Amino acid sequence: MEQPSKPASVNYVDDAAAIDHIRRARRILVVGCSGGGKSTLSQKLAQQFQLTYISIDRDILWLPGWVQRGGAEQRQRIIERVAGERWIMDGTGPSTFDIRVPRSDIVIWVRMPRLLCVWGVVTRWLKHFGRTRPEMAPGCIEKIDREFLEFIWTFEEKFSPRIVAGLAEHGPDVPVLQLKSRRQMSRLLDLLCLPA
Repeated sequence: MEQPSKPASVNYVDDAAAIDHIRRARRILVVGCSGGGKSTLSQKLAQQFQLTYISIDRDILWLPGWVQRGGAEQRQRIIERVAGERWIMDGTGPSTFDIRVPRSDIVIWVRMPRLLCVWGVVTRWLKHFGRTRPEMAPGCIEKIDREFLEFIWTFEEKFSPRIVAGLAEHGPDVPVLQLKSRRQMSRLLDLLCLPA
């Protein structure tokens, strides 16, 4: 009699194992809630390891004036970019994990506490008030509203289960490092000889 297959699980790794994976990686996927530090971390790693930095917000999702591209166009743009040999992609979107996770050498899940994420988006908004931040599409002036804050506040409850399921389904062998504090992120950057 055939045994039922074991459900796929996420291949979580610790900081030490992740360091080796990151140093050898040609393609890195960085996911997590807005305000957690995904973009800052991604840009530092891109510069250190000469990887092309791809921002889902800037390069895939948004057109000027906060207009979203259609789903088919978004998928096509992702397909084109993940075909590259050396990149780091910053953006969550579990609906495209089927394209992105299998091409990734490692996934870094920036999984900060929600208050820290709220603080991150508020300080980002103040820093870029009236302007477009570099990792956002042109013409998307930095903004913050109740809907966005609610998205952040409920992210762990609503989106983390989708992230776990997507990682398990589309990359059960892809190493996943979770960064759950600023201290852990700083330690990672220290071990990689990067400024925090």
